[in-house]
Amino acid sequence: MNEIGGTTPTLLRTIPRRRHLKVANKSGPRCFQLVRHIDVSGISGTGVVAEGVEWSDGTVALHWGGRYPTTTVWPDGVHALLTVHGHNGATTIRWLDE
Repeated sequence: MNEIGGTTPTLLRTIPRRRHLKVANKSGPRCFQLVRHIDVSGISGTGVVAEGVEWSDGTVALHWGGRYPTTTVWPDGVHALLTVHGHNGATTIRWLDE
């Protein structure tokens, strides 16, 4: 209670309400394998070289297996991932849910 005016102060909400999760795709996450057809670098070999998931907002998580497993996150999605790891078509994505 406000001691001067005798009223209860109100808290003004200045931050707009937002949903916590921006869902761009109602079907949910999609799983995939990163398939290397030609090993340009001579390091990873051919066949399935990594596993991943594309989240409903387009973000991609990619997991490399092997002796030193690593997981990377690609906020800009599949296109960004293939720009770096696609080797001009030598590596492609195989969607497991389709």
